[in-house]
Amino acid sequence: MKTRLLGALLLLLVAVTQLPAVAAENTEAQKDPVLRAMLEELHRSQSRLKLDNVAAPYYIEYRIMELDEYSAEAAFGSLRRENRIQSRILRVVVRVGDYKQDSSIGRGEGLTNVAPLDNDNLALRHALWLATDRAYKQATENFTQKQAQLKQLTIEHPLDDFARVPAVERLAATARLEAPTAPYRDLLLEATALYRRHPKLESVEGRLRFQAVSRYLVTSEGAIVRDGRNSYQLNCGGSTQAEDGMRLERGIQELTSNAKELPAREAWLKRMADMLDSLEQMRIAPLADEEYRGPVLFRPSAAADVVSTLVGRNVLGQRPELGKPARTTGEWSAEYKSRVLPPFLTVKDDPALNSFGGHALLGGYAVDDEGVAGQPITLVDQGRLVSYLTSRQPIRDFPDSNGHGRALPFSWPEAAYSTLVVSATETLSPAELKNKLIEICREKELAYGYIVETLGVRLRPRLLYRVWAKDGREELVRGAVFGELDTRALRSDLLAAGNDATADNSADPVPQSVIVPSLLFEELQVKRANDSKDKLPEYPAPALSSAN
Repeated sequence: MKTRLLGALLLLLVAVTQLPAVAAENTEAQKDPVLRAMLEELHRSQSRLKLDNVAAPYYIEYRIMELDEYSAEAAFGSLRRENRIQSRILRVVVRVGDYKQDSSIGRGEGLTNVAPLDNDNLALRHALWLATDRAYKQATENFTQKQAQLKQLTIEHPLDDFARVPAVERLAATARLEAPTAPYRDLLLEATALYRRHPKLESVEGRLRFQAVSRYLVTSEGAIVRDGRNSYQLNCGGSTQAEDGMRLERGIQELTSNAKELPAREAWLKRMADMLDSLEQMRIAPLADEEYRGPVLFRPSAAADVVSTLVGRNVLGQRPELGKPARTTGEWSAEYKSRVLPPFLTVKDDPALNSFGGHALLGGYAVDDEGVAGQPITLVDQGRLVSYLTSRQPIRDFPDSNGHGRALPFSWPEAAYSTLVVSATETLSPAELKNKLIEICREKELAYGYIVETLGVRLRPRLLYRVWAKDGREELVRGAVFGELDTRALRSDLLAAGNDATADNSADPVPQSVIVPSLLFEELQVKRANDSKDKLPEYPAPALSSAN
């Protein structure tokens, strides 16, 4: 009996000594009731968490995301939905093994649950305790399964499972909504009521989403993080059908981290009116020709979508599934140190950027969601791919995190970009780019080229203009798709960049920004879309009287 008791005490001692001590008591952190509960329970888990005949954890992480969100939807000038939600989501990660080989299997290790909203110490600690217990049991099962799976595989490039990082302490202010909700809800109603001017429109909708997210993070390595971010999103859109039944859509959006940059009433209504007018013009616009191959100029808004899709997704250092020999999961997995863009272009990612051109950027942060300080990284240097954005999950040739592990409240961290910046050694003005496009058309004996103002899903043109080579006249067309807009086209057909770099914010999948100028491709394939044509409504919409 004494022998068994001595053995149990020794196992407990091993469990305690395997985990690095949490950072010395932080007086400021102790004043925060959420951090205090997290740190107290973390200390307790370090000293108590151990199953018989099972390895003790070598790493424990607690994250709580506190959300305050207001959202509303409107259609045809009427409110369709309005919500105010406050919640806390906790995520507990327990890793068994060591940094070289641990219990992580693919994506999504850890346990996520809802945490109490009140700052009750015992309630918060109880939620953390239960989640920790379950996460530990899950980790031990995963570790056993992983070891069995590894015996069946031949690993060409052995990598550590988790990157070591220095402990980070950052105690910044939490977030709170700083914009009044009622005026923007009313603006949504007023903007969508403009459908009355356009009897041919089939839908006019609007949405707004104001969000304050406060983040709390503590780890057994000593990381203590508290900070917050805001996002304010307002978007409206509409749809119609051409006489041949083709469905057409357009939208406008404002997305910022600064409430002061939300549009004024008059400015937003003007943008809405212009957008609805353009839908009417698209409805009667001619169809794109069945086949075109020639120069295409992407204005900054469209270029941002091209860069985020074809560059942003392919510079992510996301580790392939266990046993897969590839470096990453993107198309540039095998392109390390190879040319992926023209030599006149360089691409960097900088989490420290908070504004550009006087406008707030959504992608900036100081510490990522794995407790690693965000680092500026040159990804493409004069056309050559020189690095990837990495999280704490190492990939081949990149054993360390560069602070780009990002996550949503209910998700696990993965490599993601913050603010991508595309710069060129030589640039042209917007007028010079258009003249260059016309010059190429004349050299190739083409009647016209294309200018893309905006893109939709899957990089499909929404606002697309023919530019006639004989006089530079621009003509709106509809129903086009790109045949070969891909990474090969980026490398081989991208000819010039503008001096009109513009910032574009996005919240998908995480808060991100892209700073990019106009981009001119020497040759792209543009085809007529092979879309099915829906029947027009059998009878007209309700009459719109001027009195209403």
